[in-house]
Amino acid sequence: MLTYILLILGFVLLIKGADFFVVGSSSVAKLLKIPSIIIGLTIVAFGTSMPEASVSVTAALAGKNALALSNVIGSNLFNLLVVAGCSALIKAMPVQNSVLKKDFPFSIGITVVLLLMCIPTTYQEEKISMISRLEGCILLIIFIYYIASTVHSALKARKEIQEMGDFTILSPAKTVLYIAGGMAAIVYGGDLVVDCASDIAVSFGLSENFIGLTIVALGTSLPELVTSVVAARKGESDLAMGNVIGSNIFNILLILGASASLHPVSVNVFSIYDTIILAVSSIIVYLFALHKKELSRKEAAIMLPIYIAFFIYILFR
Repeated sequence: MLTYILLILGFVLLIKGADFFVVGSSSVAKLLKIPSIIIGLTIVAFGTSMPEASVSVTAALAGKNALALSNVIGSNLFNLLVVAGCSALIKAMPVQNSVLKKDFPFSIGITVVLLLMCIPTTYQEEKISMISRLEGCILLIIFIYYIASTVHSALKARKEIQEMGDFTILSPAKTVLYIAGGMAAIVYGGDLVVDCASDIAVSFGLSENFIGLTIVALGTSLPELVTSVVAARKGESDLAMGNVIGSNIFNILLILGASASLHPVSVNVFSIYDTIILAVSSIIVYLFALHKKELSRKEAAIMLPIYIAFFIYILFR
């Protein structure tokens, strides 16, 4: 009974934490006079990617980071199809030109780079497939370039947006408190949900393998889901979209890059198939976004079944 109560408490913390986090993040954009999409691609994306970072880096330090790759791929697919899909179902999400021209194609590009890194190479007449420490460092270098480019865009946008009117915004101290408190509630609530859901699954006799492929992967993406849905409901579609694209970029470049730098990541054939599915799904959603420069409810109704099909595939393979 206590497990079920803690599960409900976890969801409450997630929802209320996301509420505070979105308000605080929106206030940062207005205080700094930069577009919300920049905050979504950086602060919000980094904050909501913390669970993936925790799981992947901990696994890398233990030398058991095969989980790191499947966690990143699974989380990115969930972000792309479910998080963006649910947000667009609530309200059609406009997608800015800057995202369509730079950030979304960049996300697709690094997914293709990841796929190339996963392809087996021949070493001493034996085919091996892994993401090496060198390749992990390359991902981290690309990440530094992306952050530098995003900061440059933010500074440029700040200079251009001089005609912004007065906003009802939080004080700097309150803004920090909302972001820090909201993020803490999101992370702790997410941990509670994952732990309690895993305990419940075990009590019903489900295998640890199934739990790892589903509850853990989906659980670490709960912050992105709740934060983006709350942002969409508050009319902050730029924060929601920036969170999805930014989180996917952070997951591959920073989290997987850091994991591989600490310990080479072994790649199995299923991870290669999953990366191909991620790349194809990214292209499909990008084409949806190009159409009228928004993700509509009709397109969201297509994206969600695609994820359900993937879920069934990993369940029975």
